[in-house]
Amino acid sequence: MKIAGNWKDYRIIATGDGMKLERWGDVTLLRPDPQVIWNGKSDLYAYSGINAVYHRSDKGGGGWEIKKPFPAEWKISYGDLSFLIKPMGFKHTGLFPEQAVNWDIMRSVISAEKSKNPARQIKVLNLFAYTGGATVACAKAGAEVCHVDAAKGMVERAGENARLSGINSGIRYIVDDCSKFVRREIRRGNRYDAIIMDPPSYGRGPGGEMWKIEDALFDFVGLCTQVLSENPLFMLINSYTTGLQPTVLNNILTLCLSDRGGSTEAYEVCLPTEEGIPLPCGASGMHTF
Repeated sequence: MKIAGNWKDYRIIATGDGMKLERWGDVTLLRPDPQVIWNGKSDLYAYSGINAVYHRSDKGGGGWEIKKPFPAEWKISYGDLSFLIKPMGFKHTGLFPEQAVNWDIMRSVISAEKSKNPARQIKVLNLFAYTGGATVACAKAGAEVCHVDAAKGMVERAGENARLSGINSGIRYIVDDCSKFVRREIRRGNRYDAIIMDPPSYGRGPGGEMWKIEDALFDFVGLCTQVLSENPLFMLINSYTTGLQPTVLNNILTLCLSDRGGSTEAYEVCLPTEEGIPLPCGASGMHTF
């Protein structure tokens, strides 16, 4: 288990009855969380400082109920990284704060390599890259990043986050289906020193391509090994699908990469709560070379 405990602008105040009460900077949100299957110590809806609550719909999806006024979007920071937050559809806010634990690890690996080989250009491929948390972290450490996501709006938000963090170059933004992009990179002979992927449980590409993580992940990781450089640094897989345990990610990375050397570590990713318990937020697996 790894806990993203270094946040100052984000915290989980309380959990219970399928919900989590969070503070994002000066804004307090109450959102559903499928991992919270325990009873709350108090009625979270009665908390006096709530700005908005996300309500699920019986027909799927849901919507935000505004309780107190707050900005349409606002900035939060994690060290020298800054991100725009905005309540969006499907209870999202534009950032997964638990991933900060992986940002720290990746920055450490990249920085260590840059210290040993200052002239080396480290190329990172970030797939299913969303709003660019990992992209910004790796770029801030000195890597060149290719950011790929099928949703144009999320790629645009990634650019905003990069600029907000003081990064104005070194990132290539691509709106495309990730599998198709990787296949083209193989044909072009382009190679990367690190690969990050945040695949959704289910997804549909811009051309109607279907993605189901249980069916597609193993073959996709195998495909991605073909764009690794001769002297790679790492490959990271994140999964929010509750059925994929850390050992599953460990096994996939080991089977796909053991012949390249290095080692794999897989772990639960969690956030601390003011109740003194960790909230599980998915699993990650990292293979370092």
